[in-house]
Amino acid sequence: MTWSEAELVDRAVRGESEATAALLTSVQPGVVRYCRARLGRIGGAYTTADDISQEVCIALLKALPRYRQQGVPFSAFVYGIAARKVTDAQRAAMRLATPTPDPAFDRPDTDPGPEQRAVAADQARLLGQLLQHLPDTQREIVVLRVAVGLSADEVGHTLNMTSVAVRVAQSRALARLRTLAAEVFNETPMERRAA
Repeated sequence: MTWSEAELVDRAVRGESEATAALLTSVQPGVVRYCRARLGRIGGAYTTADDISQEVCIALLKALPRYRQQGVPFSAFVYGIAARKVTDAQRAAMRLATPTPDPAFDRPDTDPGPEQRAVAADQARLLGQLLQHLPDTQREIVVLRVAVGLSADEVGHTLNMTSVAVRVAQSRALARLRTLAAEVFNETPMERRAA
């Protein structure tokens, strides 16, 4: 059976197992993308991000009976939980920082070769570092719009902003990222565009 998002949420809040399963199925891919975008890869895998996305889904299940619609999309509720879980994971990682295992003990991998993984890891690390230079709101907007794929309206509801303010902040954030990236590569933004 196909329900609108509002009907699906209402039925899930009332405890209907079919609606709850359908609701989790619909939000889980976005939650995974969000967690992966915010946490990145550790040791070449998204294990930690995927674990956190599962924790988000469990927390969502626990919080669902207490959820009340307040004129904002359900996604704002979901990504609020996800943001808190990601922040908790980042704090825990800082407290428990341990050296990464020796790559010599890793099993052979059938995924992309070492050079491709190294380039991808460098790019992800650089992007993560560049994102840290943005204010928290702009960083959240870039992650939600670019990595998760939410619309400006959805991000606006999630962050309590208008969709126009989201687009303006996203534009400023992307311009700042371009400038920072150009500085990293010792180019001016104009030289980069001409290339």
